[in-house]
Amino acid sequence: MKLLRYGAPGQEKPGLLAGDGTIRDLSAHVPDIAGDTLLPESLAALAAVDPQSLPKVEGNPRLGPCVAGTGKFICIGLNYSDHAAETGAKVPPEPIIFMKATSAIVGPNDDVEIPRTSQKTDWEVELGIVIGKTAKYVSEADALDHVAGYCVINDISERAFQAERSGQWTKGKSADTFGPTGPWLVTRDEVADPQNLKMWLEVNGHRYQDGSTATMVYGVKYLVSYLSQFMSLRPGDIISTGTPPGVGLGQNPQVFLKPGDVMELSIEGLGTQKQKTVQG
Repeated sequence: MKLLRYGAPGQEKPGLLAGDGTIRDLSAHVPDIAGDTLLPESLAALAAVDPQSLPKVEGNPRLGPCVAGTGKFICIGLNYSDHAAETGAKVPPEPIIFMKATSAIVGPNDDVEIPRTSQKTDWEVELGIVIGKTAKYVSEADALDHVAGYCVINDISERAFQAERSGQWTKGKSADTFGPTGPWLVTRDEVADPQNLKMWLEVNGHRYQDGSTATMVYGVKYLVSYLSQFMSLRPGDIISTGTPPGVGLGQNPQVFLKPGDVMELSIEGLGTQKQKTVQG
């Protein structure tokens, strides 16, 4: 299934993308794409519903973040061997973990705000893992049982805030609108191999990132298991798994976002995002 949320910010309704490309309303079945809706038994019940029996959503509504009620937005740094190389960094012996504020989460096509005083706002196409069942001290063998599905994330980053202002990376990752998420949550059964997905990102029509999840250092199973050793992962939590090469920081000369730029990005089978940048 491709689950989504549509409507004005803060007033989104649950829906799904039917096979014919139409959006269908799920309001009669679930209150939102969040919490208990993401449990395996809840997803199984939704999968049994005939999409054609659901009300068709007319027009072209705004898409909100594909999951609501996210308690933790966990990100993994330098998790692609080729991206680490372009930034001159070594592949870490264990995953680098940082948190992104949940207030950064926006819809997949919402405007991205460049923060005041920013000089180095950058882009990062990333595979997002959405947790569907609480994970605590889980093994790699059982890790995928705790995954509801996957989505596209643009891990917007302000590099000067991140690396030149002391402290942790969080301050460079958490500005409002720095977490476009969606367009939909693709349930785990529809993604045969999360470690073999093509992914790309363009700015103003120029392709900067053109990679694959195949070059991830630490894969989905490992990350879910690893993180669950340090904290419980709960339904609706998001893990953003790192980015392939081609970020603005890695260009020669470096390239960063300015107001009016347009980003478009996609991961194979998970949909496409498109954002315009505006001054914050």
